[in-house]
Amino acid sequence: MAKMIYQFKILLQGSKPPIWRRIQVPASYSFYDFHVAIQDSMGWEDYHLHEFVIKNPKALRDERIGIPDEVLGDDSALPSWETKLSSYFSLENPKAEYMYDFGDGWAHLITLEKILSPQIDQIYPQCIKGKRACPPEDCGGVRGYADLLEILSDPKNEEYNSRLEWLGGGFDVDEFDPKAIEFEDPKKRYELFSEGTY
Repeated sequence: MAKMIYQFKILLQGSKPPIWRRIQVPASYSFYDFHVAIQDSMGWEDYHLHEFVIKNPKALRDERIGIPDEVLGDDSALPSWETKLSSYFSLENPKAEYMYDFGDGWAHLITLEKILSPQIDQIYPQCIKGKRACPPEDCGGVRGYADLLEILSDPKNEEYNSRLEWLGGGFDVDEFDPKAIEFEDPKKRYELFSEGTY
């Protein structure tokens, strides 16, 4: 059983009305484990690269934590699977930015709200609250999502039918049920990632 639990709020920046989740994860998690929990709770598909930016409480400077990219000649990000949340997050250092999909640029504000003792018989991570559906993957970021919603609000729009077909027949912006969230084992996800099959 986890010794301590971190409660985070995850806010998709620029979303109006706000799209957000409140999740609880073990304090022993790595940033990669946390990445998987964010993906699962938000509703993203983990198709794209990600990165955290958070202040190093000892060095007092921002650091990047994600997937070092030797191919592009940029290995300045710390490996997320080797970096622990507890080395960075505290109630004195509660905020970070999480970027998903560098093309669409989905920026999330991460805030550590509480540090809790684990509840007996509770499985972590868990999503305890949230609002609104996750935007569809590859819809063009916050601006593209706003355009998509405008098209879907007008059945007479010339793009309405093609966008509806692209979405698989429908999209409910308000649909979100924290009880429906299923969290994948981050170790299994990492195995697939390291094998290049995810």
